Amino acid sequence: MTEILQIKGGNPLKGHVRAAGAKNAVTKILVASLLSERKCTLHNVPNIREVEVTLDLCRELGMKVKWERDEGTLVAHTPEIKSTYIPQKYSGANRIPILMIGALLARTDEDIVIPTVGGCKIGKRPVDFHIKALEQLGATIEYRKMKRDGAYFAQAHDGLQGTVIEFPYPSVGATENAMLAACRAKGQTVIHNAAVEPEITDLILFLQKLGVCINVDVNRTIYIQGCNKFYDVEHTVVSDRIEAASLGMAAIATKGCVFVEGARQDHMMGFLNQLRSLGGGFDARNDGIEFSYQGPLRGGAHIETDVHPGFLTDWQQPFVILLTQAKGSSVIHETVYENRFGYTKVLREMGAEMELFTSCLGGRKCRFASRNFHHSLIVKGPTKLRAKDITIPDLRAGFAYVMAALLPKETSTVAGIPFLDRGYEKIDTKLGSLGADIRRVKAGVPLEKVLIP
Repeated sequence: MTEILQIKGGNPLKGHVRAAGAKNAVTKILVASLLSERKCTLHNVPNIREVEVTLDLCRELGMKVKWERDEGTLVAHTPEIKSTYIPQKYSGANRIPILMIGALLARTDEDIVIPTVGGCKIGKRPVDFHIKALEQLGATIEYRKMKRDGAYFAQAHDGLQGTVIEFPYPSVGATENAMLAACRAKGQTVIHNAAVEPEITDLILFLQKLGVCINVDVNRTIYIQGCNKFYDVEHTVVSDRIEAASLGMAAIATKGCVFVEGARQDHMMGFLNQLRSLGGGFDARNDGIEFSYQGPLRGGAHIETDVHPGFLTDWQQPFVILLTQAKGSSVIHETVYENRFGYTKVLREMGAEMELFTSCLGGRKCRFASRNFHHSLIVKGPTKLRAKDITIPDLRAGFAYVMAALLPKETSTVAGIPFLDRGYEKIDTKLGSLGADIRRVKAGVPLEKVLIP
């Protein structure tokens, strides 16, 4: 039976909670472990659906896994690649299959078949940057249409050769794919205009422990020297800066105070600057950040999403909820994904005052200029949000809806929580420990049987 969340808002969030390991780091590290036959032990692994799907994919290729979910420890070991074919049943499962091309090209000279990519429906995520980079390293890649979905066929029978790669845009996925392929290529690979997100840095640290000579230089440049000698690895996954910021915003929106253990100031500087300009309070400590409501929030924010170290696109959805509670008008210009504001329709139905625009409301260079995408948003506040029955369309919109439901004193129901479970570890339990009246129940269960008076 389908599960839903039932949320009765009006309670300020208070207490202490720990941010889980980053989804966008651990899944890529698991793929990277396919590069060698050595044992890799990971700590701070989040118990989320995205990790489960990634492990299913890796097992198809020969990975052996021992996962202690409660302890957050996972041991991955791939002594040999038993298959280079990912079945079509994984088509559209997530974004991980495309990254396996780089890892498998590095590990084997067999023909590789990978299904089409998936993930949240927030805009197109083209893989042309991935393919061009891998072809520069010596791979041959072809897309073929199949019965239901397409697949990518790749091979490098003569091995990979180090080269110079320059991305027109610092794509996170393409940077990761090129890095993985370059690890066992002959000679040196130089990647210009690479992504430098904290999760990329965490992957680089893992690769260095594995035995790869890899270095990050100025101007988004990464140097990789191909190698064939590897070592056992023990690595602690970096904390999830998206979850940390989400919990902090929920605390401030509900007029509470929450200490998020594991939140790192150096990973969240762009977000923290915008939070402070709004009047939100934070106290950065060695082991985390305390977020607190310090009086009425001030609008007037002008935010443009960007690659790191800019304002992360995955922060903007909960930040929009925060802006609905701030006095005045604020602007958000989305420059990373063209369809990231689809979730705002539900917020308007809940009482939020906001309007979408196809023009670029900002000075940052934008790939979506004059292309008729609704990628700019004006939010006016403060507004009193109403409870509503909601269905989640994608992962990050999911937390924004949960956060919105925490504000009105009436009860909202939130369906589509498998999206939420992809990236947030037991979010209902965490919010409940902070004082939220939130229940995960089977759809159709009478309300009076699950809500505590």
